[in-house]
Amino acid sequence: MWPNHRSKPLSSAAESSIDPLEVASWIRLEQTPGVGNVAARLLLTQFGLPENIFAASHAALSAVVGKPLASALTAPLPARTRYLIDQTLHWLQNSRHHFLTLADPRYPQALLDIPDPPIVLYVKGHLARLHAPAIAIVGSRNASAQGLLNAGQFAASLSQTGFVVVSGLAMGIDAAAHAGALHHAGSTVAVIGTGIDIVYPARNRALAMRIADEGCVVSEYALGTGALAANFPRRNRLISGLSRAVLVIEAAARSGSLITARVAVEQGRDVYAIPGSIHAPLSKGCHWLIKQGAKLVESAQDVLEEIAPAGPVATARSLESPALPAMLAALLSALGFDPVDSDTLVARTGLDVAALSGQLLELELLGCLEVLPGGNYRRVG
Repeated sequence: MWPNHRSKPLSSAAESSIDPLEVASWIRLEQTPGVGNVAARLLLTQFGLPENIFAASHAALSAVVGKPLASALTAPLPARTRYLIDQTLHWLQNSRHHFLTLADPRYPQALLDIPDPPIVLYVKGHLARLHAPAIAIVGSRNASAQGLLNAGQFAASLSQTGFVVVSGLAMGIDAAAHAGALHHAGSTVAVIGTGIDIVYPARNRALAMRIADEGCVVSEYALGTGALAANFPRRNRLISGLSRAVLVIEAAARSGSLITARVAVEQGRDVYAIPGSIHAPLSKGCHWLIKQGAKLVESAQDVLEEIAPAGPVATARSLESPALPAMLAALLSALGFDPVDSDTLVARTGLDVAALSGQLLELELLGCLEVLPGGNYRRVG
């Protein structure tokens, strides 16, 4: 059991000065070859703070983690680790940058409750976001226009009620969810799979800067850690761990979002999924989750009726589409909700090809439909 570090007020912890020796010892522990989160927590339980670990004898360390790890812990500090410590201390000179450890009262309680909490967290932005009620929104990187619209609208509605929206800063659903949650009461948290000083993908750089300004960005990886494929599935446990529930919006049958959903269940979090067309590949993952027991939701209000943060919660605002001219509304009705080709629409509406093409273009410009590969059309919203 970890001691209760919440006895110290959060505000006073945030105002405390940085202890370079403390930061150095935590980074050295985290960077010691072979010492993962499990071994590190075992050592911390046995010896207390990291400086006690590095002051312990080889024999004492061997009794806890074996001789190979004891040798690694008693070896001289590598030049690379020394450089990383210097870089981190320099990074921490910015008042918006934070280094949290398992012994820090600012460390989010939600992560202390998961089976595998990181021993350190690098945070850029507002620490309070890590302690507010949160819901994760995840989904496909190659989302449809409807999926992006759903992600933005759900995120905006949940953020308006005071929920922090947590996601992974990936393209597609993640980016749309972050953007939808910004500028509202709850705002957003991005959990990334690189070092906190690296934005991946690079095209999300402007979005990452906005999140750092209004929400916060979190990483368990040391400065300079690049985009390694193995790190992204691991960061998913933090996305779900920080959240009370996970909402999946569009996911293929083999999707990283399903990993997040599985980990969420293991952590005791609820999982929600938005259904889609039976013909859409990006609906397969959501439909599979629903078959496995995920809760089907059609609006943010469905989520709020299942789970609500402590204290009063506002009702999610409905986001209605503007009224359309009658002829466009009739075409939209004929379009239905499944992908359809132009020949089928000609048969349904009685319009000639030229008139149909003009109206379809108007609907596309209004954001009411999207053109799919192969020349099919699908309703949006």
